Amino acid sequence: MQKTVTSQEQAIERLVEKAADGDAAAFGELYDIHVDLIYRHIYYRVGNTSDAEDLTQQVFINAWKAIGRFRKKSSPFAAWLMTISRNALIDFYRARKDKVSLDDDYDKVSDETGPAQVAEKLSERRELMKFIARLPEDHREVILLRFIEDYSFGEIAAALGKSEGAVRVTLHRALKKMRSLMEEEKT
Repeated sequence: MQKTVTSQEQAIERLVEKAADGDAAAFGELYDIHVDLIYRHIYYRVGNTSDAEDLTQQVFINAWKAIGRFRKKSSPFAAWLMTISRNALIDFYRARKDKVSLDDDYDKVSDETGPAQVAEKLSERRELMKFIARLPEDHREVILLRFIEDYSFGEIAAALGKSEGAVRVTLHRALKKMRSLMEEEKT
């Protein structure tokens, strides 16, 4: 069965071709389309705005330098950017030699109406991130891509270089492990 290509995917392919030919404006448009996705991906791993902004900037600098080597047949452009961001995160943690911070600066809260709702939402996020941080890296990555970044199984598979079946199994195991961690916490 052949996958249908959407008009947005076609537009992205055209922008990638122009950017590969040195068109900075086209790359700027690619940046605008993907920056929120990459920032979120990084933010949920480093836990603070400053590092997430710096790493996001580094991802796009690296992407600009390597855009001529991008091959659309192997994976979508967003998956390629995710690979670059994963490598930037690995370098970041190798340099820092520490783990995910649980003291996240959740200064961007949605439009809850009062202080009690804001405090409750922040507490829930911190609690959830605490359990996610205790998972193995591959489990953490699949959970964040699926539930925080709302990737489809196909998109996750492309980003991680795995089959959709392997992604589904990893997600199932990750959720099972999180459930187990939460049960342990209750007792």
